[in-house]
Amino acid sequence: MKNTISQEEITEQLLKLLEERGKKALELARKTVLEEKIESKEVQEALKYFMTEYWHDVTRPALLSLVCEAVGGDPDITTPIAISMTLISGAIDIHDDIIDQSETKGSRPTVFGKFGKDMALLVGDALLFKGFNLLYKAVEKGVPAEQIAVISDIIKRTFFELGDAEALELQFRGRTDVTPEDYLCVVRKKAADVEAYTRISAIVGGGSGEEIEALGEYGRLLGMLVILRDDMIDMLDLEETIHRIKKEHLSLVIVYALQNPEMNSILCSLLKKTITLKDAEKLSTFVDKAGGFIHMEECMNKLAEEAYIKIEKIKYNKKYLALLVQGMLLPEWRSYLNPPIPDG
Repeated sequence: MKNTISQEEITEQLLKLLEERGKKALELARKTVLEEKIESKEVQEALKYFMTEYWHDVTRPALLSLVCEAVGGDPDITTPIAISMTLISGAIDIHDDIIDQSETKGSRPTVFGKFGKDMALLVGDALLFKGFNLLYKAVEKGVPAEQIAVISDIIKRTFFELGDAEALELQFRGRTDVTPEDYLCVVRKKAADVEAYTRISAIVGGGSGEEIEALGEYGRLLGMLVILRDDMIDMLDLEETIHRIKKEHLSLVIVYALQNPEMNSILCSLLKKTITLKDAEKLSTFVDKAGGFIHMEECMNKLAEEAYIKIEKIKYNKKYLALLVQGMLLPEWRSYLNPPIPDG
């Protein structure tokens, strides 16, 4: 599927769509959390920071709405589920930051970075329990009890798969011998939560077995693209590149580059020396020469094509579901390479 409009226009359309479809559930999730009576001022402050300044996830509730509508369902019925799952996803994000020791994301400090490990753990747990509590209360909002039981089972399986993915990913730290195949296997596991969203939404919308399976796999592929897009962006951010080398695992872009036998030893040497922004810039240049970025782009395009195939027989919202996939691609990534390095 070829783009006939620029990536900037695709991004603009996508952001507008996500805001329109996901804003209500996010605002209700914020209201629900901030109304909780908590004595600890520090916990209050951390929760308020996360829900009002940091967490602006309209994507997941929007995805629930769009997929439900895609099988002919009423998108409004997904709102109570979206509220609960927004909080559960927020909890997972906070816990991931603790594991990865991520003090900042983009230009903002994480809860872990701003309030410390203990407080981040408490806030993550609070959101997790609140999310599950609201999920079971969704029955009162018109979601059939039997569907809640199915949804709960899907979420349970998702958590086990996400935990497995995190454990496997920890084994990648400090290694330069990880294969792209092993890396992508973990990425597929990490995409379990997005599949859960699309599968749950298709069930709530009354989709057929064929539609539920197709949209479930579409969600898995979309989730992989989300993860790989973030991976690519991390590689284009010099400071994040350094953080990944020191405290996490290498980007798939670097993993692909390391498969180049003529460049492997050079890259391994550079990885050991990458401490400053200048070092990261040099590494990025050699990763590009080794074909890392090109292979990453090819991988993402292949996943996108597979996702388009999964929605071919979907009756409604096909253009929106395709737009979500298109928005994950970065065809102009080369313009981000070698950005100017700030003084000091």
